[in-house]
Amino acid sequence: MKIAVAGGTGTVGRHVVDVVRERGHHAVILSRSTGVDLVTGTGLADALAGVDAVIDVSSTQTMSDAESRAFFGAVTRHLLEAEVAAGVRHHVALSIVGVDLAPYGYYAGKVLQEQVVVRGPVPWTILRATQFHEFGSQLLERMRFGPVVVVPRMTSQPVAAREVAERLVELATAAPAGRVRDFAGPRVERMVDVVRRSAAAAGVRGLIVEVPIPGAYGKAVRDGTLLARPGADVGRRTFDEWVATV
Repeated sequence: MKIAVAGGTGTVGRHVVDVVRERGHHAVILSRSTGVDLVTGTGLADALAGVDAVIDVSSTQTMSDAESRAFFGAVTRHLLEAEVAAGVRHHVALSIVGVDLAPYGYYAGKVLQEQVVVRGPVPWTILRATQFHEFGSQLLERMRFGPVVVVPRMTSQPVAAREVAERLVELATAAPAGRVRDFAGPRVERMVDVVRRSAAAAGVRGLIVEVPIPGAYGKAVRDGTLLARPGADVGRRTFDEWVATV
């Protein structure tokens, strides 16, 4: 199969591309580095020629409702339009566990993405996953203020990005299945502990402080809204096993 990966150079996208190739399929990376602008749609028509399925793992760094909705709305609509023109038969989107229960900030865009896919013209599959193991390292970089790292008070169930990639490729090579079972990591963690263990593994020093985020969004990340529900599929690799290898 010829499988296009939107956001194929990102945290999970790199793994998706690797898995596609390891399983004998042809991967097409949709990113600015390959001449494709997902936000404007530039380059999509040529890139999707002959493609059988698209896996969308694109992302943006924002906590603004408006910015997130603008990004995911534009990217998803452009992808679906180009897929129809190219005859793509399957659109697979990666979303977030509990996103519909916490439609704020970044998650607002993911909710819109799901809505556009469900209402769109291309047969689809949506997989919701929890935060990746790499999320702790990302917070360590993004939330550093001098010698202090500020971490939101958050309960998470981190999962290996590689395992999410494997699941996405399995879904893309099968028939469209609609909303499939959520996918989560094997253990519930406090995000501040994840960041501290990430820092220790990387040899990064500094004070790591846990701070509650106010409002509905803050409550959602604290109270277990983003954790997997009964019936979800659970990954194999714990955060401790993963961080020991990086």
